Amino acid sequence: MQIEELIENFDFIDDWEDRYRAIIELGQNLPAMPEALKTKTSLVPGCMSQVWMVSRMEGEHLHIFADSDAAIVKGLVAVLLMAYANKTPQEILLVDIKDIFAKLNLESHLSPNRRNGFYAMVARICAMAKELAA
Repeated sequence: MQIEELIENFDFIDDWEDRYRAIIELGQNLPAMPEALKTKTSLVPGCMSQVWMVSRMEGEHLHIFADSDAAIVKGLVAVLLMAYANKTPQEILLVDIKDIFAKLNLESHLSPNRRNGFYAMVARICAMAKELAA
């Protein structure tokens, strides 16, 4: 699923509980991250839950592997992976993630800690992209 399709689908979900379930389902459908990649180095600082994130270049695109030990956070990871999928490091740096977050109407429904964790994950992705774009 592309991020545009997710935003479109969320437009039809009025109830926050249904959105919450949809986000959790996205996380459940994430490909498994190999345990060997879940290291202290791959942990994302600033998240209340454990979130692991690594990347590698595949051709010109930055491919991100990520996982979390919390269902809703894993769903937010899936949202981020959709937003940044099939993009070069330079394209990743141009993504307006705050706009996507607003279009999904997540701002008012996530706790401040989860919101901070979400943006910590964004910062990690942007740092990886900046390093490779240089």
